[in-house]
Amino acid sequence: MNISFEESWLHKVNPALKLITLTFLFVFVVMIHHLNDMITFTFTVSILFFFCTGHSYKRILLFLIPFLLVFFSTAVSMILFGKGETTLFKLGIVNVTEESLFRGLHLGFRALVFAMMGMTFVLTTKPVLLFYSLMQQLKLQPKYAYSFMAAIRLMPIMFEELQTILDAQKVRGVHSQKGIRSLLKDIKSLPIPLLSQSIRRAFRIAVAMEAKRFNSTNERTYYYHLGFSIFDLLFIGYFILMISLGYLFATEFPLFPVTDVRY
Repeated sequence: MNISFEESWLHKVNPALKLITLTFLFVFVVMIHHLNDMITFTFTVSILFFFCTGHSYKRILLFLIPFLLVFFSTAVSMILFGKGETTLFKLGIVNVTEESLFRGLHLGFRALVFAMMGMTFVLTTKPVLLFYSLMQQLKLQPKYAYSFMAAIRLMPIMFEELQTILDAQKVRGVHSQKGIRSLLKDIKSLPIPLLSQSIRRAFRIAVAMEAKRFNSTNERTYYYHLGFSIFDLLFIGYFILMISLGYLFATEFPLFPVTDVRY
């Protein structure tokens, strides 16, 4: 399925640099324990997710639906059954306290940030360019990088083979019976042909890669040459500037009267 979109400046950021930066930000988010700081950082990531991925707002909102479900499920589970001293609402086993409310919101925003950062990376990074960047900038061995790229390319082929097997079984009347026993029989009949085809294809790919000397440590040439540009500085500078402004805003104009949700 071809999904049309317009490439933004995020698509021009070096994929390896983008991966390292977002990995660092994942660790940074885990270390944030102030609710106001988490909210401002969520706003920082939301700007990139909504306005800089190059996809339509309708598609972005569609992607946002499962993220909101994760936000509500994570927050509500902590809010309703958390512990605290200042009780706001109590009904049976449900005990909503001020501390649990702040912790629930904090965990909800943290989960939302994780989801939006991951989706921003996926929507603005081409897998092929990512592995080329890992080979050129991070010196990943080509045999590993090209193996991952081959595996990604094989996934659509495996789905096509699965559909072909299902169509062949339908023509032969394998699915004519109903019931749990027939369903279990159908499930057992699928993995064996898929596995045999995968083994044969993997063996052919391994032989071809060995013939092309992918197991050699010699310097290789690349079809795509990736480097660094002004967009990389813009990407890093954006987070430095927005995190600094968010920290100042959270300190001077806190939305919630809480400093550390752990206490």
